[in-house]
Amino acid sequence: VRSREQCGHVSGACNRAATGVMWRLLLLAAAAGGVRREVFESREAGGAAAELFYPPYDLSRFSWGSVNGTLNRTALTAEFRGGPAGEPGGGFANGSLAFRVTAYEADGRDGALPRLLHTANSSKVEFVLAGVAPRGNGSRFVLEVATVEEAGAARRLRSARSIDDEYTPTIFETLSLAAEAPGAVLSFLQWKATAYGSRSPRREDGIRCRAHELHAANCSLPPSAIVRGYFGDRPAGACSVSALNISFGGEDGDVYQEKRYLSWSALLGFGQPPADSFSPLVVAIVAVALGTPAALLLLGGLAVLLARRRRYSEYEPIN
Repeated sequence: VRSREQCGHVSGACNRAATGVMWRLLLLAAAAGGVRREVFESREAGGAAAELFYPPYDLSRFSWGSVNGTLNRTALTAEFRGGPAGEPGGGFANGSLAFRVTAYEADGRDGALPRLLHTANSSKVEFVLAGVAPRGNGSRFVLEVATVEEAGAARRLRSARSIDDEYTPTIFETLSLAAEAPGAVLSFLQWKATAYGSRSPRREDGIRCRAHELHAANCSLPPSAIVRGYFGDRPAGACSVSALNISFGGEDGDVYQEKRYLSWSALLGFGQPPADSFSPLVVAIVAVALGTPAALLLLGGLAVLLARRRRYSEYEPIN
């Protein structure tokens, strides 16, 4: 499955006034056409062809539920869910595709895996496939994320590896897609190198997540109400569009076949992306693990020296 997601990864100045957003365009009734994405499903094929693609699902033809019914003003969450309109059967007969958004009021960490570290200047975006029946064995999933930046911002994909998997077991890599200006990071999209195949994810529900090469998209601004609302009617060349493919599956692709559920979370925000550090518990464990052998070695050496000195002191010196 390949989802073409045109998200609002913007690189405008962090202190941009709210009046700069053109809410008039954002609230147009005709703006419903801003959902112009496609979902592709593919499977491995023999012979010269590496993959076989099925007819895509056009998300602009989906029937989307009202976000007002899923808006939780206390938890600051909302869900945008939909499925093919007028399609009683097919892969979406008992399934749906959803985008979930969570806003934050303060710094902290999510309680559910992958337990993303967040700031008050960031929000979490989740891509969820639930109950969608694959049309072939061994279907692969690919989410294409399109980013829009103002001219002059450079895009960079960064990978950070750490031996610390305290919060996300067995996952040692964090990736960030950042929009950078000289001397500053303007905005970012950050995620762990994993997706999950359960509504209540555990370590064994992990699905391999792999980021492909970032490339420039030779196209104009996406026809999205949100993008137009933020950037306005900019002339050609005033903004740049780039795309990144994120694939799910591989040797552990059977997780979705079994549970029919896929959830991938990413953090979207302004400024420098948050960086994990070792907690006091991990520091204490490492100190004990490394300090105990050194202390035993030192004590053993002192014991040997004292024993040798005591043995020779039992004899009288000979002139």
